[in-house]
Amino acid sequence: MGCSFKPFSAVAFTNQSLPTTIAMKPSNSMSNAKPVPKDIYFNRDGSATQKLLAGVNKVAELIGVTLGPKGRNVVLQNKYGPPKIVNDGETVLKQIELDDPLENVGVKLVRQAGARTNDLAGDGCTTSIILAQGLIAEGVKVTAAGMSPIQISRGIEKTARALISELKLMSKEVEDHELVDVASVSAGNDYAIGTMISDALLQVGRQGFVTIQKGNYAENSLDIVEGMQFDRGYLSPYFVTDRQKRTVEFHDCKLLLVDKKITNPNDFFKILDNAVKEKYPILIVAEGIEQEALAPVIRNKLRGVLKAAAIKAPSFGERKSHCLDDLAVLTGGTVIRDEMGLSLEKAHKGMLGSASKVIVTKDSTLIVTDGSTNEAVKVRVSQLQRLVENTEEKFQKKIINERIARLSGRIAFLQVGAQTVVELKDKQLRVEDALNATKAAIEEGVVVGGGCCLLRLSTKIAKIKEHLDNEEQKIGADILKRALTYPARQIAKNAGVNGSVVIAKILSSDDVRFGYNAASDRYEDLMVAGILDPTKVVRCCLEHAASVAKVFLTADAVIVEIKEAMPPRIMTKPIPTSGVGPLSIG
Repeated sequence: MGCSFKPFSAVAFTNQSLPTTIAMKPSNSMSNAKPVPKDIYFNRDGSATQKLLAGVNKVAELIGVTLGPKGRNVVLQNKYGPPKIVNDGETVLKQIELDDPLENVGVKLVRQAGARTNDLAGDGCTTSIILAQGLIAEGVKVTAAGMSPIQISRGIEKTARALISELKLMSKEVEDHELVDVASVSAGNDYAIGTMISDALLQVGRQGFVTIQKGNYAENSLDIVEGMQFDRGYLSPYFVTDRQKRTVEFHDCKLLLVDKKITNPNDFFKILDNAVKEKYPILIVAEGIEQEALAPVIRNKLRGVLKAAAIKAPSFGERKSHCLDDLAVLTGGTVIRDEMGLSLEKAHKGMLGSASKVIVTKDSTLIVTDGSTNEAVKVRVSQLQRLVENTEEKFQKKIINERIARLSGRIAFLQVGAQTVVELKDKQLRVEDALNATKAAIEEGVVVGGGCCLLRLSTKIAKIKEHLDNEEQKIGADILKRALTYPARQIAKNAGVNGSVVIAKILSSDDVRFGYNAASDRYEDLMVAGILDPTKVVRCCLEHAASVAKVFLTADAVIVEIKEAMPPRIMTKPIPTSGVGPLSIG
């Protein structure tokens, strides 16, 4: 049965359209569907705004408990397994759904600040929400007193833009020994996680690739392997093997490298037939693959006959050919190209490259080798280094250096271990946050942490107000000034101390490095203590909180769907039985 190959018969290769390419016209039943009724709430008496604000306050109060080194955990119900116990603001944020429709709109509005910050910076979701709630709460007070929400929001926007310029001046480049501090602070002062991430980045380089996996043991571990990573994702989501992560993962995988566009599905029939018979996964790397050629690969993958995925070759033109050659050296394969007299129809298993592991996401590919081609890679790197020495043009030098870095790159695997599944999920989220924060620090530098950077920025607002157009915009600047104290106040509250006292003590000193260390409950030089925040995270928090507050304050009506009343369940009485079991004849 292993050699039968029905799915790749002539019938399987007929020109059938994929689900992604079908454009269906709405049927009569769909077009005649009854429109969903909506409720309209006007803000004439301020009731709509108060409802929205109530939703925002609930989110901030819930997520606020996780902020700082002494932040608590949140337990999330799980329908199909054990509950999740997490300290990650973004994970908690996704779970919040309120019964009141207006309050739920408020939740969704403020959720944008946290989600967007997490997407761009990888951390800072909780701070964004706390900052946005401060801006909204303070803004609602002044708009209720008759101030123009348009001018107030413009004042907030202009002040936030000016503060970001000040933030860049306060930032400094992160040093190697500070990476462990940045990672540890983001992981809730867990220096074991911080040290592991710092070691990984120091071994693979600051721009190196680090990935997180579930470990098989109770302790965390770090593995460094040889490999290559580039920005090319799968050509179809139907290739995904891990639905939760939306990734393709293959072990002991073969690579088909083609330096042309594949248009005919029969061209690679022979090599794919061999992959089915010998049961090995295959990654197709080509200049491009037409839908007609891609369709049978997807169909056979969905049927479970073939383990395959397809990506476009990295770069374009001549650079694409060079990248394919580098990939061939790394994996021990052969690039199939017409100029070399090699045709795809005659390709065989001996031409395929090999990788111990392949991970493909929607926008990147990671290829890990077993190290058997190290000597060939070293020869290739030395050739490229000589080429750099003989090249005068700066741009060409940069391209060749990128190829050298990609070829000689190393990949770090962080194996996260725990005693239970519940603990494992929490640790994975902490490690992800810490890794993202460290990468953000490498990109844009670091500032003093613990909410103290935002407090220092609040002292710059008095000078910024002089350049605003009118009094209402200046009130908007004052609103932002008060909101900037909210994160530090929340950190102090979670540490069991009075936030107002902590803020007054910090601002009484002119030293920008002086602040409150909630972990050790003392005031000190936070740079020396290693309490650092990535500049990128602080910048994103400020930008997105101001953006959400601006939208919130200028809204004057809300439209929500009317909830249909569920019909009452009819309880049927059980049929009475005589107590006698079933009768048997004979």
